[in-house]
Formats: sequence, structure tokens, C-alpha cells
Amino acid sequence: MDATRHLTDDEGNPVRLPPAVRRVVSLVPSLTEAVAVTAPGLLVGATDWCTHPAGLDAVRIGGTKNPAVEAVCSLAPDLVLANEEENRAPDLAALRAAGLPVWTTRIRDLDQALDSLHRLIVEVIQLPCPDWLVASRRAWSSLPPTPAVRAIAPIWRRPWMVLGRDTFAADLLRRLGVTLLPADHPDRYPRLTLPELHALDAELLLLPDEPYRFTATDGPEAFPALPHALLSGRHLTWYGPSLAEAPAVLGAGLAGPVGRAVSRRSAG
Repeated sequence: MDATRHLTDDEGNPVRLPPAVRRVVSLVPSLTEAVAVTAPGLLVGATDWCTHPAGLDAVRIGGTKNPAVEAVCSLAPDLVLANEEENRAPDLAALRAAGLPVWTTRIRDLDQALDSLHRLIVEVIQLPCPDWLVASRRAWSSLPPTPAVRAIAPIWRRPWMVLGRDTFAADLLRRLGVTLLPADHPDRYPRLTLPELHALDAELLLLPDEPYRFTATDGPEAFPALPHALLSGRHLTWYGPSLAEAPAVLGAGLAGPVGRAVSRRSAG
């Protein structure tokens, strides 16, 4: 009897899976970490950008935007993990055409991330729900009250690009009291000129260290009128084990700058 499993991924794509998943290639750094922490022996391939966990032992198959399709195929994975935003559709189509089962996630907010991760690990890979996922739900369900502030959050410069609506990172920040500007822009990652960013009614500047590595000397000088917070990009944009500590890490990074922003508001 054919024991092939027929499931549907986050995008509605049908995925044919073997009875047991024993070899996984991940094209998404956060999913790489999720699998490697939960069941290290399963991961056989990962991208050049997969930096966690430390000492990751997996064949490198290129970048998230340019994976080597032949290298992925040579690893004979039972499952390839992808994301509709981080990976290119032509690459995923090529992997599917080669006969590989590709599971694509679609993440727009925290609830989607937690549910998608649970489904991937428990239903698709058929592992027990990991402790870090339980801890992540608990950590985000018991947030302390925080002041509300308006902020801009660049993720690139030359040209300037900022976090916008309908993004995972925006939802995390919203839960921590931050409203991102421009709130009504139709793009999820608006490209705005520096004068346009200065014209927004922002109280705070948020600078993550990925995908562009903003630092204390690269970023704040372009917005001298705003208090700024340097944030961990991994805790802001990755959905995986880092979610369990993300509220504490992001909250610590925001606390001082948010306090300064609120004080300036009161003084004004």
C-alpha cells in the first residue's frame, strides 16, 4: 500500500511526502534553526546565510535568493523548506520540477508563525511539539504594558527601505507598543526618500542589524532629531527558537529609547 502523505503547505501547494522525513534541506535561516534545534540529525543542507545554531553541520547550497538547485537535488532530501518571501518562485519551481517535495511557509504575523511552525514540526516532520515553541507562545502571551510610540524602522539604505504594514516584524513591534510609519502605505516594505522619512510624524528610529547592518555610526546620523534603538534583526525577523527570548531582547533594546521618546513628547 502506498504510504505517501498528501498535505498542503501555507500557500496551498500540494506536497507529496514520504511516510517519514529523514533528510531536510532548508532555504530559510529561521527554519534551519527551528529544525536543527529540534532534531539536529535531520538537517542535511542549508543556505550560506544560515548562522544558527552555532556550529551548524550541514552542506551549504548557496544563498536564499540563489540556491544551487543541482546541489540541493544531490542531497536527496525528503523535504525542502522555503518561504514565499525569502525565496524566489523560479528556484522553488525548479526544485519541484526535479521531483523534490517543497514546503513553503507564508508568515505575516506572530500567530501565523507559531501555527505554521507547529504544523511543520508536528504534522509534516512528525516530531513532538518542541519546548522552545511552547515557551515562545508563553512569552508572547504575557507581555507587560508598554508606552505607545510612533516609529520608523529602516531595513536598508541606498535606497532607504522601511518595515511597513502586513509584516511579521511589524506585528512583533505592535505587540511591544510600537506603531510603524507610514501606517497607510500600500507597500509592505516602502521605499521612501530621506526627506519623505523626515516628514513622517515619527518619535523613534528603530535600526535592526539585518538585512542591512545598521550600527551606532551607520544610520542614526541620518535622523539626528530622533532617539534611536539598535535592535537584533534575528529577534525581530526570525520565526523559530529565537521567538522564546525575543520579547525580552527586543524589550530591553526598546526600553531606553522609548522612554526618551515619551519624555520628549511630554516636554513638547
